Amino acid sequence: MTAKKPALLWLKKAVLRLLSWPRLQRVWRDGLGPSNIVFLLAAFIGVIAGLLAVFLKNGIGWLRQLPWIANGDQGWEIRFVLPTIGLVLTHVLVRQVFSNRHPGPGIPATLHAISRLRARMSRMSMISPVFASFITVGFGGSAGLEAPTVQSSAAFASEAAERFNLDYRHRLVLIGCAATASLAAMFSAPLAAIVFAVEVIMIDLTTASLVPLLIASLSALLTTTLFIDPEELVQAGRNLPEWDGTFLAFVPFAVLCGVASVWFSAVYRGAGRAMKRFRHPGARILVAGLLVGLALVAFPSLYGEGFEIINDLLRGRMGRLDPIQRVGFIQDNTLRMVALLGALWLCKPALTGLTVGAGGVGGVFAPALFSGAVLGAMYLGITDLVFPSWHLIGGHFVLAGMAGLMAGILRAPLTAIFLAAEASGGYDLFIPLMLTSAIAFQTARWMRPNSIYTEELAERGELITHDKDKAVLTLMKLADEVETDFDPVRPEMNLGELVEVVAKSRRNIHPVLDPQGRLVGIVPLEEIRGVMFDRDRYLEFTVQDLMVVPAATLDLSDHMDQVMSKFDRTQAWNLPVLQSGQYVGFVSRSKLFGAYRNWLQAVSEE
Repeated sequence: MTAKKPALLWLKKAVLRLLSWPRLQRVWRDGLGPSNIVFLLAAFIGVIAGLLAVFLKNGIGWLRQLPWIANGDQGWEIRFVLPTIGLVLTHVLVRQVFSNRHPGPGIPATLHAISRLRARMSRMSMISPVFASFITVGFGGSAGLEAPTVQSSAAFASEAAERFNLDYRHRLVLIGCAATASLAAMFSAPLAAIVFAVEVIMIDLTTASLVPLLIASLSALLTTTLFIDPEELVQAGRNLPEWDGTFLAFVPFAVLCGVASVWFSAVYRGAGRAMKRFRHPGARILVAGLLVGLALVAFPSLYGEGFEIINDLLRGRMGRLDPIQRVGFIQDNTLRMVALLGALWLCKPALTGLTVGAGGVGGVFAPALFSGAVLGAMYLGITDLVFPSWHLIGGHFVLAGMAGLMAGILRAPLTAIFLAAEASGGYDLFIPLMLTSAIAFQTARWMRPNSIYTEELAERGELITHDKDKAVLTLMKLADEVETDFDPVRPEMNLGELVEVVAKSRRNIHPVLDPQGRLVGIVPLEEIRGVMFDRDRYLEFTVQDLMVVPAATLDLSDHMDQVMSKFDRTQAWNLPVLQSGQYVGFVSRSKLFGAYRNWLQAVSEE
């Protein structure tokens, strides 16, 4: 027995080493290669995104069946306080369970991770957006579930890429797979989901990225097909009449969608800023919760995402829009419908901004679709009043409104076209959808350059685009390129003391610092070459006599486009870097060029 023990012990150690996670990673990575690993991880991320969508959709669907929510004329007292309860529970969850790390807005947080965090996301983001949004939206918060699903799936993708030690290019593709899978799972729209990754996440659609996106989209779609009731999605458009070829009514409607999308963004951001003025989170929760609750009491159809209302509008059913007859005092049915739809359209972006601004977790994807559908139905009612001979088809404008507002709010016209067509089955409406999306997109971009997702990132210079030069400069960080091995000198030092420093230094430039560490000048070697060998003058000159003012200085917080601009303007080879006035180091043109080249290779396909 004693002779067998060493052999058994060796076998046990060998098995444990083989099954150890790092070793298994290396076996997979070295045996399959990064590209094949990405394919496998794309399928895994698709399943994860599908399961997250199943959890959210089925969970919210179960909450919708509760009597005080399902019946618009009952339980108004509970609906009034439900959003406040949801915001309180979300706050407690974030504070106590998630270590006070709020997941933030889903899509902007993901874009920020791509541009400033090298596509690395917090592990907490794998679960915090999903659970927090479930509580926020499930308890009546006016927000969408798509953005939290994208954020959680992207966090899973980031962690998987980190585990397998994949580079930035592959991490970016996997995050694109997460976004693709999330939308494919939520809307059963695989093609629109791929286009979304290209337009919003800024994935370059090449052969190397297309296959993983397809795999992720397909695996997510297959996962959700097993669990999600199609009625939870926008399916009612499959029975719409064929388009009659009328263009005239769609052109002004498309312009209206562009203006409405800018208004939606402004109201959403304004409501969120208004909540930020309340310093105490309890005050924000109380004010926002009561306002949202009051709106739900007045119009129960504003509850949650609103896909049931979208399906009703596509079918031409208006009964569930106003179950308690708030606008019953208007005698004319068409005018009553227009007034009701106008109230819903005005309220939705404000309620979404209040919900998110008060600490709730959710996105604007579903509210944008809801507002677009309501705007399309309202436009139909107005044209029936003003031009009764037109006889427009209501469902067509509901779909076009969804596409138009999505194109204007998200600045993703192709996503809007494919999503409206795929999710609803309205493939015969590609031409009016294209017309509406294109005009709405151009109108919104003319009025407001950036989307609701990218406005803050663009203001901070942190937005990744398809422009490779701008993308590389966004990814580069000045702090990574600063060199600190320069030998500083003091202004009062004489030439002899300066020569002693120069003799021991490997650098040909020396920063001149005062006692507080502030930069007062620089001493380039070429400036003292003419006198440094004249020993008779070592006591005659001081560093203050020999130093020069640098052509420009950089701040550690400067963006790389500002850094490059200063190098181009001054034609300097080295520039000093400061932080809050204190000297940090130097950055050289050659080091920046090398880093630029490395990042350009990292973001380009092999």
